[in-house]
Amino acid sequence: MNVTTTGLIRATGIAAMLAGALFVLVQVIHPAETIEAVAGDGWVPVHYLTIAMLTLFAIGVAGIYARQVEQVGKIGLAGFAVLSFALVLNIGGAFVEAFVEPLLATSNPDFVEAFNAMVMGTPYTYDLGALPTMWAVSSATFPLGSLLFGVAILRAGVLSRWGAGVFAFGLAVGLPVASVIGNVRLAAIPISIGLIWLGYSLWSQRRASAPEAQPTPAPVQRQEAGAA
Repeated sequence: MNVTTTGLIRATGIAAMLAGALFVLVQVIHPAETIEAVAGDGWVPVHYLTIAMLTLFAIGVAGIYARQVEQVGKIGLAGFAVLSFALVLNIGGAFVEAFVEPLLATSNPDFVEAFNAMVMGTPYTYDLGALPTMWAVSSATFPLGSLLFGVAILRAGVLSRWGAGVFAFGLAVGLPVASVIGNVRLAAIPISIGLIWLGYSLWSQRRASAPEAQPTPAPVQRQEAGAA
């Protein structure tokens, strides 16, 4: 792996840290899932941030995987593939929230209410077509991909084991706690911390210096004694 490639991979650690920080911020400032909120001034900027967060998340995960592609093995590859797929689906959902819902808040409020109910896991009757299937797949693949990817990183031991453990099991711990608190969005905070931790671990690694080549000593010229 050359110097340029190593530097680029380390730089993706910054993307992972930013994604983790934005992940926490979005959960804290996210408006309520109501028609009034969708039509309000805060809805679109929050979902722009969500799209940026998910994009940085995907870049960070790609760099984390590239740093230890051989060490994480097949489990790491499976986790990376499943998690990346989930992130792409989530970007699609965030696109609908940022660009479609605000336009339909007045003209088709039934769609907006049904979409928000789908996101929050509450009942709705409006026909959303293929969107519920996509949402169900993304809801299943995100925790599965996080678990597989985090466990593979934990086993590989290249990056922080603590960060990998928090990333792998953060949702499993966060969901019950968030349910008790009454805010499901807070379940994302542990995995956000794990992502920041892994990103810092990747970014802070120093490139191993190649051993300096030692000069080859010049051959000693031996002068053979000649006949007088």
